[in-house]
Amino acid sequence: MKKKFALVLIKPSHYDDDGYVIQWFRSAIPANSLACLYGLALECAADKVLGPETEIVTHAFDETNTVIHPKKIISLVRDADDGMVMLVGVQSNQFPRALDIAKPLREAGIKVAIGGFHVSGTMAMLEERDASVQKALDMGVTVFAGEAEGRFHNVLIDAAMNALPPIYNFMDDLPNIEGVASPLLPAERVHLTAGATTSFDAGRGCPFSCSFCTIINVQGRKSRRRSPDDIERIVRANVEQGLHSFFITDDNFARNKDWEVILDRLIDLREVEQLKISFIIQVDTLCHKLPNFVDKCKRAGVKRVFIGLENINPDNLLGAKKRQNKITDYRAMLLEWKRVGIVTYCGYILGFPGDTPDSIIRDIEIIKEELPVDLLEFFYLTPLPGSEDHKKLLEAGVAMDDDLNKYDLNHDVTTHQNMSREEWRDVYKKAWDTYYTDEHIETIIRRAIASGTSPGKTTFFIVWFRGCLGIEGIHPLEGGFLRRKVRKNRRSGLKIENPLVFYSKYWLGSITKLGRWASLYIRLRLIYKRVKRDPNRFSYMDQALEPVTDHEEERQMFQTDAAQSYLDKVHRNERIARGESV
Repeated sequence: MKKKFALVLIKPSHYDDDGYVIQWFRSAIPANSLACLYGLALECAADKVLGPETEIVTHAFDETNTVIHPKKIISLVRDADDGMVMLVGVQSNQFPRALDIAKPLREAGIKVAIGGFHVSGTMAMLEERDASVQKALDMGVTVFAGEAEGRFHNVLIDAAMNALPPIYNFMDDLPNIEGVASPLLPAERVHLTAGATTSFDAGRGCPFSCSFCTIINVQGRKSRRRSPDDIERIVRANVEQGLHSFFITDDNFARNKDWEVILDRLIDLREVEQLKISFIIQVDTLCHKLPNFVDKCKRAGVKRVFIGLENINPDNLLGAKKRQNKITDYRAMLLEWKRVGIVTYCGYILGFPGDTPDSIIRDIEIIKEELPVDLLEFFYLTPLPGSEDHKKLLEAGVAMDDDLNKYDLNHDVTTHQNMSREEWRDVYKKAWDTYYTDEHIETIIRRAIASGTSPGKTTFFIVWFRGCLGIEGIHPLEGGFLRRKVRKNRRSGLKIENPLVFYSKYWLGSITKLGRWASLYIRLRLIYKRVKRDPNRFSYMDQALEPVTDHEEERQMFQTDAAQSYLDKVHRNERIARGESV
């Protein structure tokens, strides 16, 4: 008789400030780690790694859009002959939630493993065991550091033999990802994300050395990539499921050595085979210097790009070892994306050592006037476990918040040399309010129309950004459609609210929020309509949209002492390159 081994894959969410799981009826960002593990599980099932008599039945859940009931998860495993639960892709801010999910499972005797950036990053960077990882081990949870390709089947075999070790550590053996199982999720899971967007990684690793980054310490500094054949196979497999929207999760797709071959394949799928596919990618600030990169992204169906702008102060960038960001290239880079009508999201970090409340607001005002950014999203400079910054602060004995739930880039977790923590919080909120004024929103829409970028989509994304922070109190990258709250899915240690109190607050709060969302949408829609009726809308021009000239250094962005010092170094290097005396 056939036996069944139930494999339950869960991508945990994390808690809001009230201790409730951040969860939506439709979430925004697809979980690539979940797709990778599900694809590997399908491969293991097809290869019958547990023997010809054992069928591996895999269930995949993303908690940002699916309520996780521990009793139901326990039943999935117990209804089979054997099984285990894997909590996958767990970031530092998600680790407390992962432990809360694992606890009742372990108490019921269910085998549980946790992997992801927190386990991998702390094992890569810290000499002593991270306290939360140790807590997981004390619960009898297996922790997995590294990547699962090439060894996933061994974990399943160990689980089936009741021989799971406490720790798998593959941080010194990062696998080749060419020709491995394709990341894949069932269509019914993907349809729980906004726009039915799924994801895959074309490559892993980053050659840069940003001190606040965990990727270089978890995925390595050497680029490892899927082949163009792999990418085409992933896209076709998803199209067969009726899925056409993709998020390529590489931290920097422009550094993939096969970027042009991959884009050519996607162009062929779109232009020759007429597949209606579209993509979201992440790139660096130098991508426009790659010949044909921006134009081929447009033809391949790229609709949105995430760009790590991070700061316009050269000293801040240098201090964070982000030497690849050159402020002299910012306008040229953004104008290239404008030229092809692709919406730009730019990340901007607040809290570098040189920042003050006044300097932060001044720089944002300069960005509004001189850089053609569509969406600007702000983050606290956060010493994420697994980063160089975190390691240095820990070794120096600098106090950092013990609550991992706050390590989401949306909370301050340590002190700042020029600002109190209250000042830092105040300027973080003020940064959003400063950039997203009605006046500047109108400017963004005017720039979109004049440059051929979709003004309707740009307006929609602005509504999203403003509403997530202002109405939901949640960073836009963790946002979604219609907030869900489950009364008993509250953080351990916090009181479970009385049903009457909980549901009255939840439903009243939901109705109030929907009203505020409607009001925000109507207000910004009216701005959009007004701009669209302007007969001169296509001829709009401002400082940000002006073509790059030889007089760029006269702009406000270059008038600070840090910028002037940076320009002096640039000019000196240019003279040396020309063979002139310095």
